[in-house]
Amino acid sequence: MSSSINNNANKRAKTNGEGRENLVLPEQRINVIAQLVDTDGNAAGPQLDLPHDCTSKQLEELLNTLLNNTEEKGEKLPYEFYIKDETLTTDLGDHLAKVNASMEQVLKIVYAPQALFRVRPVTRCSSAIPGHAEAILSVSFSPDGKHLASGSGDTTVRLWNHESEAPKTTCKGHTNWVLCVAWSPDAQLVASGGMDNMVRLWDPHTGESRGILKGHKKHIVGLSWEPTHALKSPNDIRFVSASADGSAKVWNVNRKIPLFSLSAHSRALSSVKWGGEGLIYTASRDTTVYAWDAKDGKIVRQLKGHAHWVNTLALSSEFALRTGAFDETGKREESFDKAKERALERYKKLTRNKPERLISGSDDFTMFLWEPSQSKTALKRLTGHVQLINHVMFSPDGKYFASASFDKAVKLWNGDTGDFVCTFRGHVGAVYQIAWSADSRFVLSASKDSTLKVWSVRLKKLELDLPGHSDEIYACDWSPLGTKGASGGKDKMLRLWKH
Repeated sequence: MSSSINNNANKRAKTNGEGRENLVLPEQRINVIAQLVDTDGNAAGPQLDLPHDCTSKQLEELLNTLLNNTEEKGEKLPYEFYIKDETLTTDLGDHLAKVNASMEQVLKIVYAPQALFRVRPVTRCSSAIPGHAEAILSVSFSPDGKHLASGSGDTTVRLWNHESEAPKTTCKGHTNWVLCVAWSPDAQLVASGGMDNMVRLWDPHTGESRGILKGHKKHIVGLSWEPTHALKSPNDIRFVSASADGSAKVWNVNRKIPLFSLSAHSRALSSVKWGGEGLIYTASRDTTVYAWDAKDGKIVRQLKGHAHWVNTLALSSEFALRTGAFDETGKREESFDKAKERALERYKKLTRNKPERLISGSDDFTMFLWEPSQSKTALKRLTGHVQLINHVMFSPDGKYFASASFDKAVKLWNGDTGDFVCTFRGHVGAVYQIAWSADSRFVLSASKDSTLKVWSVRLKKLELDLPGHSDEIYACDWSPLGTKGASGGKDKMLRLWKH
């Protein structure tokens, strides 16, 4: 057997006079001895003798047979295959030539199950809804995917019915810009934080105020709710707010009081995340990230490494934490205990029982990959961007994460190892924010250049360009149901996008 598939590739017929390559002759092709393994390295069945022209679709059929996944039982699954960390998109022979794979040993083909539902990319603007009097600074779909909240420089939070594509209600109370909005995991409350140093709670159905939480001395930069699977009782719902005053506060929603303050940073905070393993993470302009115990607010880890402000944090479990007990159709269990059980089940499935991973992105143009529950030492330092990093976000299945930067690029990285995968280029202005489709197949990016772009993770290239806004786009989100996208920015218009 040839020592490398390249020997085979090199036998391709010489280029003809018109500059086109002739096809590879059948006798120049060889079979491949391969072993299918899952992401943890466990083998599925015996070693296989595969033909060179085997496709991923044929491998999927073969794997379902090996794993006894039958259509009758409703267990037949879609799979994606990786060789040398590259997704198999062509036939086997061409792929091996591309990645320069050695044929001396048994070829290891890694398989991973894909989402059972497929999200179609948003392709057109279905509505441009006026309403806000100033720039829209944040947009967020509810965990059940049925409602949408936006925060604006006009001091209001607006709630929209994205199915009828009409304004639903306006929440008035803030006296300055609304910088961030966050939905509770049961979709029954919306929290908003503003330049007026206050956090407010709203009823998303009526728009009525459900509480004013005072305590911070400077503006609010981030909000994050305790995950459904970690709640002790329906009367003990908590969330955390981060402020430019250098502190974060954990609040009891029912009693409207701060339970404790997280104060160790020496400068303004920039981001906060409530993790699924009982930890709260805060990022600051003092260049550090802290992990805190969510029970009592004690410091568990200090994560050091960045040389400048830390701007953004992302968790590998974020999609599971955001959607809680809601499934991909937007349904959830009625009782508190059943919802909690279902949320824990979904959390374990989406995190594949691996420790929670954290990404921090900074003004020093770098990112760090951490496992804060295990160690204070970073797993990897990630370089490649040439300007400050605005936003990072893991795919719902945790296998990838994307980063957006002032350098006009979106970069894709391996979510387990932190290895660089590819760069998405196309924007001509800084990229402010990104959002993932619920099936992890597409990334949506919002830019200073007034366009949204949809990128294909599988093909690693631009899928769609979405013009429509007349000025910078500050915020974007993709519904957890996968049906719609939303964006807002300097032109004060909320735009809804669908297939």
